[in-house]
Amino acid sequence: MSIWNPDNIKDVAESVGIASLSNDVVENLSRDVEYRLSQVLEEALKFMRHSKRTTLSTQDISQALRVLDVEPLYGYESTRPLRFGEASIGPGQPLFYVEDEEVDFEKLINAPLPKVPREISFTAHWLAVEGVQPSIPQNPTTADSRNQELLPKGPGANASLAAINGNDNVAVKPLVKHILSKELQLYFEKICSAVLDESNDEYRVAALASLRSDPGLHQLVPYFVQFVAEKVTHNLKNLFVLTQMMQLTSALLDNESLYVDPYVASIVPPVLTCLVGRRLGSATDPFAHFALRDLAASLVGMITKKYAKTSHTLKPRLARTCLKHFLDPNKPLGAHYGAIIGLQAIGGPDVVRALILPNLKIYESVIKDEIAEDGAKKAEAEMVLGAILTTLSSLEDDRVEMMNGQTGDGGEELKAKLVEKVGELVGMKVFELARPQLARAVLEEQAWLRGS
Repeated sequence: MSIWNPDNIKDVAESVGIASLSNDVVENLSRDVEYRLSQVLEEALKFMRHSKRTTLSTQDISQALRVLDVEPLYGYESTRPLRFGEASIGPGQPLFYVEDEEVDFEKLINAPLPKVPREISFTAHWLAVEGVQPSIPQNPTTADSRNQELLPKGPGANASLAAINGNDNVAVKPLVKHILSKELQLYFEKICSAVLDESNDEYRVAALASLRSDPGLHQLVPYFVQFVAEKVTHNLKNLFVLTQMMQLTSALLDNESLYVDPYVASIVPPVLTCLVGRRLGSATDPFAHFALRDLAASLVGMITKKYAKTSHTLKPRLARTCLKHFLDPNKPLGAHYGAIIGLQAIGGPDVVRALILPNLKIYESVIKDEIAEDGAKKAEAEMVLGAILTTLSSLEDDRVEMMNGQTGDGGEELKAKLVEKVGELVGMKVFELARPQLARAVLEEQAWLRGS
């Protein structure tokens, strides 16, 4: 005898068009339904016990149906308890239904609006540099990735989505667990505020001196590198901030106790921005940015000298970037100035001979017209010309000795050769300096190429 009501079997049969069923068929179907239901409940109880729960949920039933290769029920969820109501349609025939919550439209209309979702933003960072993952906050370690896999991923487990839905007091976990002591956090905040304090020179000098000598700043290096990158990106018109960021970078590079090699790839872009940036500073003082470019060039030279051995592609990439800006006539004169002094800082006389000297005659057309006219760009063109003469002066002490230092060329012949070599503008300036060794060093470039 089945405990399942046979009348339910007859009702279902009539709903599908079967008018009459024998009592034996109804009895057998009732037993089969009872067996199937008990099988589903047994599987669902297994899911409940393995989940360390004492309450059976609709999710357990759905999982049990999937295990038994039965299509699950749709329209039920476990996030809220189901409340069943009972309605009587006749004597001994109760009908159970799911109660729907009544919504008061007045309360719904007058309810406060949900919080505005966070805006989507994107940041770029190096995932790996020459096969080595930089230790920056955006890159998780292996242990953190393994812990991330163990975090709950069910409904309500995402803290960001919970915050968007209006749940207060939700702490969003950072991408990487980087534990900093309160002392280091306070030190970082004090250094950042001191470096950007325009009113207190002594405060800034003390902060930079601490960065140059303090040996316990290893954990703060990626934070300082990111701080410099953000400030340079968002303050291209503020020369004070740009200069202080270059000073801070110089202090980090001067600290012998810090291992900065993994962060060189992140340090170089802000420095190159201050070296060959298109527009730096405000229009009120159009010549103030040249001092910033000089400082950035010294940093490029320092980086090349210290880290070119560990990163074999660093020096060629820096030289290629500066040469590209130098040979682009569409770039402003300030970018040309930075590219010229940057090339000299990267490789010294060798780079000047190989990259600057052969292109001077072609480049002359860029600044010749500006110097001839009394326009606003004349002073900038003269600064570029001065940078060219300064870089050529580095050849004077490094030149190849030929014929015991004597070439036998007369004045007019030497001037003609200089004009033929580097163009009329630069050649005349070199000749007017009355420095025979410099003139011979410029003309001996071909001999240097043959000797190398």
